[in-house]
Amino acid sequence: MLEKYLPCIEFSSYEDFMDNFKIIVPDDFNFGFDIVDEWARREPDKLALLWCDDHGGEQRFTFNDLSRLSNRAANYFSSLGINKGDVVMCVLRQRYEYWITAIALNKLGAVIIPATMQLTSKDIIYRANAAKIKAVVCYSDADGFVTSQMEQALPECPTIKVKILTPEKRSGWLPFIEMTTGSGENSSDNFPRPAGTGRIQSTDPMLIYFTSGTTGMPKMVLHDFSHPLGHIVTAKYWQQVRENKLHNSMSDSGWAKFGWGKIYGQFICGAPVFTYDMDKFVPKNVMEKLEKYRIATFCAPPTMFRFMLAEGMEDYDFSAIEHCGNAGEPLNPEIFNKIKVVWGLDMYEGFGQSESTVLIANFPWFKPKPGSMGKPAPLYDIDIVDAEGNSCEDGEEGRIVIRNTNAVGLFKGYYLDDELTAAAFTPAAGVDKPASGGYVYDTGDTAWRDPEGYYWFVGRNDDMIKCSGYRIGPFEVESVLSEHDAVLECAITGTPDPKRGQVVKATVVLNKGYEPSDELVKELQDYVKKTTAPYKYPRIVEFTDELPKTISGKIKRALIRKELK
Repeated sequence: MLEKYLPCIEFSSYEDFMDNFKIIVPDDFNFGFDIVDEWARREPDKLALLWCDDHGGEQRFTFNDLSRLSNRAANYFSSLGINKGDVVMCVLRQRYEYWITAIALNKLGAVIIPATMQLTSKDIIYRANAAKIKAVVCYSDADGFVTSQMEQALPECPTIKVKILTPEKRSGWLPFIEMTTGSGENSSDNFPRPAGTGRIQSTDPMLIYFTSGTTGMPKMVLHDFSHPLGHIVTAKYWQQVRENKLHNSMSDSGWAKFGWGKIYGQFICGAPVFTYDMDKFVPKNVMEKLEKYRIATFCAPPTMFRFMLAEGMEDYDFSAIEHCGNAGEPLNPEIFNKIKVVWGLDMYEGFGQSESTVLIANFPWFKPKPGSMGKPAPLYDIDIVDAEGNSCEDGEEGRIVIRNTNAVGLFKGYYLDDELTAAAFTPAAGVDKPASGGYVYDTGDTAWRDPEGYYWFVGRNDDMIKCSGYRIGPFEVESVLSEHDAVLECAITGTPDPKRGQVVKATVVLNKGYEPSDELVKELQDYVKKTTAPYKYPRIVEFTDELPKTISGKIKRALIRKELK
């Protein structure tokens, strides 16, 4: 499959990769027709998806299954008046229905908004009205939270015309099962590729992620139909997926990480996706699934690795795992080193955003350095710049920017918001005519580059702590504090201070056997002072039973700043 889109697939070195990697983007590329249906034509019995849950459920889907079921779903959606350009929100956790729905909407040319199960009615109202959502497809969770929030929101969401629910039937909702098991014209196994005025272009809108900053309402990140091709780099060259071997990325369908690790690049590379539709993250259960299903390539946030290590990995057989990656938040060297001991594998960190595919990562041609994001991906012209937009020297902290804003995989702007889009793509300093036409995209992240070309994360620009004239990156303090035996996990934030502007605050979850005390606070503060520059030590230390996280295990640092003051 890759040969259709890559003139060169194998590379002799990182330099060769950077110089010669190229993606061919057909002007009408469509993930549903050109990847899923093409695999179904070539190898109909090829495994695409293996799904399981906490209640004994297990289902396997071949590419032929997904092709057929998505065709039925596309016909059903079409019968309900959902057409090219219409916006559909999906709240489906890690249910297999998400893959069927997403592929069907691709084939229709509709726009999909993945959404988390944690949305309240207020969140839904904002999203529905901001994006002019026409339909919702929801999973009916056991406690009824999703449906109750949706039903509370609907009176204030005038654009929503269609409501579909799975797996149960409920008054006022259309049952999802009718998409895939009904009869008649509207559930045919065939769905012809749209032609004429309905023809779908690779530049048409395909996907919207809602992403929140530290201020303001969530932004609508818009990707077009070429976006999945950018994830070839994500899957093949960073996650190093293997054709016909199971890959698992720990992510709920409501997050961009799902697109990174559970559908696009993996399917293009012919790697079947394993998904564990867990009710909640329980380290023991995750490790049992990795062992039972013989996962070959695995990617998760560092927080999940930390909890699995604390639970104890020694009694499980992880010998099937050939490659291990992490993303979602920076990797502390301590976790890198522990996984190396237990699994015998280096962890390959990757960095990117909802606005992109993988931007910086550890690729096969060089050895990862513990704590480093790696080196730039070939799709993007990446630089580190100072406050005036000038390139930084090695060792100098600055903002990560992308100079070629037309790169395959990069977002096309913020949906229905020209002002916010213009603010994101700013005029470049010192560049006359770059490929982007004189603009750069500022990621909002701060990093530095070492003399060997490795990039090191410092923090979000909004997360940087300014204390008595010093700029302190949260990640570097977290990395030190996490090495202390008492600390299971921690989050570093800045808190206002009348004398210093801000001071460093540590919110800490303790390992078993440790209790909060003034003595322990002093011990942790002294440990940071002795291990790194003393001015970085946390003047405030708070203990908590757990840190707020997404379903996928990523720490919600913005929420910590808001709630744990």
